[in-house]
Amino acid sequence: MNQIIVKFSKTILVKSGVDVYNMSWTPGNSFAVLESIMILSVVACDLDVYLVHRNGDRTLLCMVTCPSIHMAEQVYNQEPHGPGSCDLTRSTLSFVRTIDLQFVHRKASRIKTQSNLSILWDEININFETFLFWSIPGKTSCSSSMKDNNYSCISNHSQCMVPPYLPGYVCRCSRGFEGNPYLLDGCSPDIDNGYSPRPRKENCSGRCGTINVEFPFGLEEACSARKSFQLKCSSHSTKPPILRLNPAIEVTYINVSDGLLGIKYDSTLGGMFINSHVNSVGTPSESQEPKLYVDPLESASVRWAVANLTCQDARDNTSGYACVSTDSSCPGVISSIEGYVGYRCVCLPGFEGNPYIPDGCIDIDDCAQTPGLCKGICQNTIGNYSCTKCPDHTEYDITKMQCTPKAKQNLFLGIIIGLSTGFGLLLLSLSAVLLVRRWKRDAEKKLRRKYFRMNQGLLLEQLISSDENASEKTKIFSLEELSKATNNFDTARILGHGGHGTVYKGILSNQHVVAIKKSKFVRKGEISDFVNEVAILSQINHRNIVKLFGCCLETEVPLLVYDFISNGSLFDVLHPADSSNIVLACELHQKLQVLCIISTLRHQYQSSIGM
Repeated sequence: MNQIIVKFSKTILVKSGVDVYNMSWTPGNSFAVLESIMILSVVACDLDVYLVHRNGDRTLLCMVTCPSIHMAEQVYNQEPHGPGSCDLTRSTLSFVRTIDLQFVHRKASRIKTQSNLSILWDEININFETFLFWSIPGKTSCSSSMKDNNYSCISNHSQCMVPPYLPGYVCRCSRGFEGNPYLLDGCSPDIDNGYSPRPRKENCSGRCGTINVEFPFGLEEACSARKSFQLKCSSHSTKPPILRLNPAIEVTYINVSDGLLGIKYDSTLGGMFINSHVNSVGTPSESQEPKLYVDPLESASVRWAVANLTCQDARDNTSGYACVSTDSSCPGVISSIEGYVGYRCVCLPGFEGNPYIPDGCIDIDDCAQTPGLCKGICQNTIGNYSCTKCPDHTEYDITKMQCTPKAKQNLFLGIIIGLSTGFGLLLLSLSAVLLVRRWKRDAEKKLRRKYFRMNQGLLLEQLISSDENASEKTKIFSLEELSKATNNFDTARILGHGGHGTVYKGILSNQHVVAIKKSKFVRKGEISDFVNEVAILSQINHRNIVKLFGCCLETEVPLLVYDFISNGSLFDVLHPADSSNIVLACELHQKLQVLCIISTLRHQYQSSIGM
């Protein structure tokens, strides 16, 4: 790749009264700095180190703290990069043209004491190491750069590429070639013979913790197909084993059939460079192996190839061909950035397993794994399946996804349909009954309201409300109250019959016994007089006159409610013998007496209310 590693040191003198110090570094117009692998070492005391961005925002990189002068000097003399220094590696993918750092003294914790080691107190010593990516300045596209006389990709089998982080272009060798594309004949054929289709060691360990390590990967030397596939299982007494690709990258799973490797980066070591090894000081170093991992840019998984060869070239080299399983094939692995990476192996459709070992691809029972493939009988074949129709007298049941007898199925469907229909009819009938009952109740309420208005109920309410005595003694009963009091006008409650109606015995909700007169008819013209007389009669309180409590106007003919006399009628008291003439005379005499009293009281009542 077009990259170089740069290292430099700088010392900033600490001035009295100054707490903020800045450092800026720009490598040049043709270079970009990768912040992802920026290793910074700051030797000082009581400093906050910030990375300043182009928009003015700051990111705290580290804090350098010295708890005491004596301890800081003692530790520094033993280990210059111990306490009193700041070491870090940023892992964020970011290319910048300038690095701006800011160092801020913390006043609250700064120690003002004489020190024999002035390097910690009078200076800020900075050691900086990072990657520089470069490009050839010029045109912004490869097509225009190729027309330039100073076009740099002069080697045969070289090609131009525009990097995303710098203006200009870079050169690289074409697929299947390696070398220096900036020299004549610098790109030579790249024959990758590093893959070994069989482990050279027997009884290789194949598990690290919960992860299966399948070939072509391995945990020991001579157990993997190539050096870049050798993993390390680091076990600790207090932690579960950790599988690593290199010290900077942890492997979380291996999927051989799909060609995927689950990874997790260690940000302190710059794990982005998955195709590189990491040396003892944490700096990535290029491996002699070809770059077979597709750089995921900090993704959770990476794709990989087994060799940097085309499938055709790999098949021609039969001794090193990786796809050794009979039912396997060879697809290519292509990166959107780097182009063709190499090839890998995969089991043919209808097979699964490990294509990198002999007979590793095993036939899949498609019928068992995917029910419902056939609308009939499914039969598995080697690498495939076949479908046949259901036998006679059977048909395919989509709910059970199998062939079932027609009669049994029809009976089952018939039961379901019958139950559903019966339940539906029952629900419909109940709904109809409820609707009819509700309609009847509403009709009865409307009819009662009609009779109440027709029988001058509003006038009676007005008369009652305008007279305090009337409101205390007169009550307008509802039809529901009187029906409940007479057990729905039960014939057993009848006290007697007359020419104008029937009298029922009733018990009100307050347990008061009353006589309810239900007349047969009433003249429409007499309704107003009837209402006035009810208001007057309800006020009469005489020992020889039956007490009138009120009336009900919610029927076509109003109902009158009297006090109940338990000793019989006036005729029963005066004349125990039966005589129709005496009865008629008594009734006539009683009626005349009552009418006289009514007329007198009515005249007085109308005069009092101004009628």
